[in-house]
Amino acid sequence: MKGLLLAVGFLTRIPVPEVRGDLSRSAVWFPLVGLLIGVLVMSVLLLVQHHVPQFAALLGVLAWVGITGGLHLDGAADMADALGAAHRDPERFHAVMKDPHVGSFGVMAILFIVLIKLQALDMLVGESGRMMALALIPAWARLAAVFWARALPPVAAGMGERFCWRMRRSGLVAWAIVLGLASLACGAPVLLPAALLALIGWWLFLRTKVRGMSGDCLGAGIEWMECLLLLAMVLS
Repeated sequence: MKGLLLAVGFLTRIPVPEVRGDLSRSAVWFPLVGLLIGVLVMSVLLLVQHHVPQFAALLGVLAWVGITGGLHLDGAADMADALGAAHRDPERFHAVMKDPHVGSFGVMAILFIVLIKLQALDMLVGESGRMMALALIPAWARLAAVFWARALPPVAAGMGERFCWRMRRSGLVAWAIVLGLASLACGAPVLLPAALLALIGWWLFLRTKVRGMSGDCLGAGIEWMECLLLLAMVLS
């Protein structure tokens, strides 16, 4: 239970009792916390779609950002700024990643992510079956983040090593099977191949372009993977 509270406290802004422990060992709970985020976003959509359908998607996106505290959006912005300003200079890349200020590339990344989620949710509102599958998307993305943290070395000592989340390979496989079966049960089989494609694609990108991972890299991966899965559901 302590690991679950650590995971909820780290990945969301949901108030939980303060506990101490090794965050990396709470990784087994990350997909479950993602499922919780998805259920809350889906609940907002279900509650408001009949009362204010024009704003249901907007309220869904606001809830999504509010529940997570914009944690992963910040990572996506930092990484976009670093990629845009590095000019193939690894030292410059890491220096920009550490800069707390958001540049033009970061603003564009946040804008694109929010617009994709807003448009996708707008197209899913009112479709009860596919809205159930929506709850699985944050879970898939956080399972992928655990895989990336396990499969890639930290790009720098210190904080980077904090994100070497520990989950046994059997745990990764078990969660993938559970989420895959849940995707089929919800009538969204496209989530399984799309999730695997996004997981492997971002891993290859980090391995070749960044040569490792950091908290910002993982956060950016979560945001872009959620966008890809939403688009896959909309286009399927």
